Amino acid sequence: MTTFIQLHLLTAYAPANLNRDDTGRPKTAIMGGVERLRVSSQSLKRAWRTSEVFGSALSAHMGTRTRRLGREIYQQLRSADVAEKTALTIAAKIAEQFGKLKADKNPKSPLDNLDIEQLVHVSPQEMQQINQLVQTLAADKREPAENELTLLRADAQGVDIALFGRMLASSPAFNVEAACQVAHALGVSAVTVEEDFFTAVDDLNRKEDDAGSAHMGEQGFASALFYTYICINRDLLLENLNGNEALVKQTLRALTETALTVSPTGKQNSFASRAYASYAMAEKGSQQPRTLSVAFFNPVRGEDQQTQAIARLQQQYQKFARVYGQKSDEQCYEMNAESGEGSLQELLDFIS
Repeated sequence: MTTFIQLHLLTAYAPANLNRDDTGRPKTAIMGGVERLRVSSQSLKRAWRTSEVFGSALSAHMGTRTRRLGREIYQQLRSADVAEKTALTIAAKIAEQFGKLKADKNPKSPLDNLDIEQLVHVSPQEMQQINQLVQTLAADKREPAENELTLLRADAQGVDIALFGRMLASSPAFNVEAACQVAHALGVSAVTVEEDFFTAVDDLNRKEDDAGSAHMGEQGFASALFYTYICINRDLLLENLNGNEALVKQTLRALTETALTVSPTGKQNSFASRAYASYAMAEKGSQQPRTLSVAFFNPVRGEDQQTQAIARLQQQYQKFARVYGQKSDEQCYEMNAESGEGSLQELLDFIS
């Protein structure tokens, strides 16, 4: 039976612009007939994957997400005194093992056609094998053989690929199903996005000719208590990491701590919008997973919204348990910073 780990988080943010839409305003969504503040799952995963918390725990096991693999290989070859034409050919042959290359008929630079059409995730093992092959080819002054190219694709995956998956349209055999699903974080109450009008003053303007500002602009901002839902298929994570149980536990601990303590990076210099989760409910077991977002389909209103939101989550958990039942292996742990119950360390021990 599949073991699932589910995290339900409540995180409060003061006025900020954590995740912008195409107009620069904070992203929103309509839920329960009212507008809510929203942070996309892509924004959350990017912030977590590139954070110091996640990286310091798993740096040796993290992949590289890029379209510029061919350029990097080309630079390595040129640094080893490989001729430009040969370096371009070798770089293209290696890079196209990971995705279809761009085919610009009028490129501004020959390097433009070394770029892969889509972002690809390359595991640390694959990157190591690429570097080894590049060194061999540079020393031998030759192009790669076909069997050398096919050996570049490794079964071992980086933890970020194991968690969040990899999709290669041109090489579906090397796709990796994500073991971790992340929902868009949604505000539990209705929101009105406001506009901040600002000016910038020229320090060397002595107001001899013009006393006005050197720049004027505006940016949207809003505040919300966010509900975030994360679901992890532990068995699939173990499979993606080739049965490395110790690495699975390390990954679960790092992801959980990161999700509770790392904020999206949007407009941080303008708003210093860094926050810790005030409440976390963690579940593990073989029961079919489900979000508790229905607890906030009707927006939280009035004062002390954080206490209301925690109570709603707990009540919704009990409602589902009452009507759907619970399997014998189901376990739950709560950490509540407001009441002082639980701790991060105990939560991480429970998860892993």
